[in-house]
Amino acid sequence: VKLVESGGGLVQAGGALRPSCAASGGTLSSYRMGWFRQAPGKEREFVAAISRSGGTTNYADSVKGRFTIPKDNAKNTASLQMNTLRPEGPAIYYCAARFSISAVLLTTQPTYNYWGRGTQVTVSS
Repeated sequence: VKLVESGGGLVQAGGALRPSCAASGGTLSSYRMGWFRQAPGKEREFVAAISRSGGTTNYADSVKGRFTIPKDNAKNTASLQMNTLRPEGPAIYYCAARFSISAVLLTTQPTYNYWGRGTQVTVSS
């Protein structure tokens, strides 16, 4: 499956942004999805994940209560709704997917085998 992110950009702290991930070559209803981010000079880290059905989600502690991960299986897209953004500077946000036959939701990077190229998000103070 091919994943393409879009919707990144520059936003002020306290604002909102909603990058999206469009999938082709596969049906997202059979895949669990994750979002990860990487800031300059730092390792890529987990942000959020959602199960194939959308019934289970998991979030990094740093974004709980501010981010959600909507998944539209009919449109074959997954998004990352980011609210109350913090002035953390630039980061590249990646979506990732893994074919799944269960409701188990894994969040570590090696458990995802399809990755997009990323979209840059910059939160200014």
